Amino acid sequence: MNVIHKIQSHSTGDTPAGVTPGVALLREELRAGTLGLLKTLSLGSRTIELAAGHDAIWVLVRRRGRGGLAMRAGFFPAGYREARLVRAAAGEALRLQVESPIGIHRIAITLHEGAIPLLEVRTSVEPSMPLLTSFIPRDLYPLGDDDDPLSARGEVEAAQRGMNTGAIYFRIREPEFGSVLYFQDLTALNPYFRETSTKPDGAVGGVWPEIGYLVPTPPQQGTPPVEPLPPGQETLISNALLAFHDEAGGDEQEMARRYLSLLGSVLRHIELPKTDYRDWVWRAERSLKDLAGSPKATVRHYGHRYVHPYTAAEYPDSMVQLSVLASIRDYEVWSQRKVPIGAELAAGLGKFYDSKLKTLRRYLPNVGKDKDRNAVDSWYLYHPLSQLGRLAIDGDQPAMRLFRKCIGYGIKAARHFDYKWPIQFDVRDFKVIQEARDDMGLGQTDVGGMYAYVMLQAFELTDDKAYLDEARAAIDAAKGMRFELNYQANLTAWGAAACMRLWRIANDETYLRQSYVYLASFFHNAAMWESEIGHARHYRNFLGVTALHDAPYMAMYECFDSFAAFERYLKDSGPDLDPAVRRLLSEYCRYALDRAWFYYPDALPEDAISDKQRENNGHVDRKLSFPLEDLYVDGQDAGQVGQEIYGAGAAFVFASRTFHSVNDAPFRIFCDHFLLASERPSERALSFQLGGGEDSEAWLHLIQTGRAKLPEFTVTTRSGKRLKGSRQAADRLSYRVPADGQITITW
Repeated sequence: MNVIHKIQSHSTGDTPAGVTPGVALLREELRAGTLGLLKTLSLGSRTIELAAGHDAIWVLVRRRGRGGLAMRAGFFPAGYREARLVRAAAGEALRLQVESPIGIHRIAITLHEGAIPLLEVRTSVEPSMPLLTSFIPRDLYPLGDDDDPLSARGEVEAAQRGMNTGAIYFRIREPEFGSVLYFQDLTALNPYFRETSTKPDGAVGGVWPEIGYLVPTPPQQGTPPVEPLPPGQETLISNALLAFHDEAGGDEQEMARRYLSLLGSVLRHIELPKTDYRDWVWRAERSLKDLAGSPKATVRHYGHRYVHPYTAAEYPDSMVQLSVLASIRDYEVWSQRKVPIGAELAAGLGKFYDSKLKTLRRYLPNVGKDKDRNAVDSWYLYHPLSQLGRLAIDGDQPAMRLFRKCIGYGIKAARHFDYKWPIQFDVRDFKVIQEARDDMGLGQTDVGGMYAYVMLQAFELTDDKAYLDEARAAIDAAKGMRFELNYQANLTAWGAAACMRLWRIANDETYLRQSYVYLASFFHNAAMWESEIGHARHYRNFLGVTALHDAPYMAMYECFDSFAAFERYLKDSGPDLDPAVRRLLSEYCRYALDRAWFYYPDALPEDAISDKQRENNGHVDRKLSFPLEDLYVDGQDAGQVGQEIYGAGAAFVFASRTFHSVNDAPFRIFCDHFLLASERPSERALSFQLGGGEDSEAWLHLIQTGRAKLPEFTVTTRSGKRLKGSRQAADRLSYRVPADGQITITW
């Protein structure tokens, strides 16, 4: 897995230790003035020139007196015969056609004006013969005010990690060109990956001053792969969007907000994959049935029932038990009925409590000798506490008592580690078992956010300001981590939620701004594209986030727990929230509702699921409605890690957050965006406010719940506009509604 962290420029002003041929050739052509101008355009305060070099077509973006960028839009190692402007398609600013010995190349440029201006450059090739692809240099070069790529000074703040979003976020400080997000729309490049059997693993990155997109090509070896692009067929090989911001300075909070603004702007201008309606209520009922009835799901100890972490495998642990239980409790409140398995799981919680240490242990006292019963991952200490806090806030008195008994130990641990937790430690004396995750010395960097959320729960339950001070201390200690803040996706999401809640309580804008740092690190690990590589063609992955900072896969548990955290974040937010952030979070949650369905083995072809699981993680049973742990953007076999029963809570969370019962009515509502507020102005009318992004749309479904047919509906917006529905199923009417709209339904 190709992981790029932070790439430093040569900020001393000295010549780099090495210069690539691409840098040297571009520098010489710019110095000699041999580039031939083809067309000049403008984008806000920037001028854009399309220019012809001896082996490339260049797009040059400049701010007068503030430097610029050179992007290689077309590469012709054997030269080219003709380059001419042709009629542009609708929406395009220009289109260029180039003929070379390879074939016909087409370059299209589109300009998007706005507060965040965007430049889109699409490049395709139609080979004249079967074309085996080979090395193409990276395509982006910062320029100094003298057009010299070696004189530009700046930093790359974030670049593509593995198979995640093909983007690089950087700033040019000297001269002060500003900040740039370069984004490759990898979704549009699926035909290229398919024809060449390549993967865009770490494709967008580089070393200053040669950065950008490295077109994936087959590995060169003694006998290289022979999978050519077909002749006479146009194939897109690059679809780049560059989003610009005038500012280059600022602290990490400002850089994070800028990144989110640029990313949110790109999201508005790419073609979004479709989503489908998923019946999470049906899935929740199936999951309840399997939890209660399958001997592979639970095991008995000390007369109580405990959840297996994986199918018929692994020892019960407190994180698993509480995660499943808290999700079931949410579903019980939503469905207005108790389920026996919920009470059974709650009854055994006390056996995890160590009365001497006054904390929950990870394992039960009788855990096998193959486990170190005293070892605990830092996040395993606080995530179970957060679930106890949820239950306590909802009025569960036994959970409240257990929460109160454990909270002191949690604070003691936080202070011992000075709010910077290691990977793993001994629960008895805090002796560090594993300090860091990598050679940078970083531990579980986002645990402080989870801890802060727990402290805010304690403050809500007790009104004791000491807990508020603890939350502040934890969030403050995480400052300076920039894009390395994320350790585990759901912990980062809860850290953002803690910052938002802290801002609401303390009225200190620093915490709103710090929430953007958590979110920037979260979305840095997202895959903002839809892969069709390998088995990935059978499932959805758009906006999926890798489970860990360096994990090769997306995981269900982190997916639905982040969904729950973002619901809390959005409901605590208000009009001061950056619109791009609102859009990103709402779209993440919308796509999670669709994407998560494919973690269930019955939603995948049998041959897409690995026939072997990680040692001690049991097996995959396609008949059980429990999710696989792992899906891969690069299309590897799903479920290599196992079938996680601790992810069973997903169905309960999704159902209880997105399906809404309507009292004394023969239907329920499903919406793929959160309802922030609702009222019942009359017996046959319902109004509600959605919390999505501006200029976005949400799906609203009205679903039959009994034998009575659906009534006639009128669905209107705040302005009184009447929306037209479509019947996508016999029991369901569907509407496209404004994602940030106030909607009224009458029947």
